[in-house]
Amino acid sequence: MNTPASEPVAVVQVVAAVIFRHDGRFLLAQRPRGKVYAGYWEFPGGKIEAGESAREALARELHEELGIEVELAYPWLTRRYSYAHATVDLNFFRVLAFRGEPHGRENQSLAWETIGRVGVEPMLPANGPILAALALPDVYAITNALECGTASALAQLDRALRRGLRLLQVREPGLSAEALGDFATEAVRRAHERAARVLVNADAALARHCGADGVHLKAVQLRSLRARPSFPLVGASCHDAEELALASRLGVDFVVVGPVAPTPSHPGAPVLGFARLAQLLTGYALPAYALGGMQLAHMQPAWASGAHGIAMQRGAWSV
Repeated sequence: MNTPASEPVAVVQVVAAVIFRHDGRFLLAQRPRGKVYAGYWEFPGGKIEAGESAREALARELHEELGIEVELAYPWLTRRYSYAHATVDLNFFRVLAFRGEPHGRENQSLAWETIGRVGVEPMLPANGPILAALALPDVYAITNALECGTASALAQLDRALRRGLRLLQVREPGLSAEALGDFATEAVRRAHERAARVLVNADAALARHCGADGVHLKAVQLRSLRARPSFPLVGASCHDAEELALASRLGVDFVVVGPVAPTPSHPGAPVLGFARLAQLLTGYALPAYALGGMQLAHMQPAWASGAHGIAMQRGAWSV
């Protein structure tokens, strides 16, 4: 019997775990015989039962399926996906610490995989965006050449790249067009030598000219664009729930949300705080970076609020 079009489709609430090992690998499980999509690989998890919180369901499911006890887990993304048999909300957590050795208590095979080089297939179709999000690093650095000079900024970039920086935004509204073009081109060249990716703030033409990997959209651009810019990587700045919804509809790869804490450039300006950040990111589908007054010491509070990581300008170059 078909469900009438006017009747809302029930959405099944599910938890899913990205379980990390000490070497940075993450765990995938193969669905056993007798289950829908048997043989497909997925992130471990299961349905949230009545009266359970998502965090409680996570702990129960991972104990039942894998025999482990969760010690440290952070909320991450919530992705809705419609399979032929059900529509599900996948509430993802990143599990960073656990007790016990995972083993298939339901006769499922397990595999520890490397980000960007998954060696098992087929994967459940809902997991494509999750694998792409995992490829984003925890830190998103923003250039600050006008304040310190372009030569100094490039030297800082070299040091950060040697330390492992892998995602950069060129944002220099105070530079002339010529100086900005030269700086962006050189920043992209140095970043690509270290396998880092670069986005240019707001200017798609400049991003193409200097060979950047993508563009970072201002919040005002979210209101005017009708289609995602044609780049491999697109980010967007957001300050409230409306802008977060616009970014999601446009299909960007990640968002930056702020300001979360006070910044030297805007003393006394209103800030979100981590509690409000957590509210904005609850149930959100895209990876989000906390921005505004961030230092590496803010990484844990950002994760606890549901953020993917932190975006830093001055803080990115002071370590």
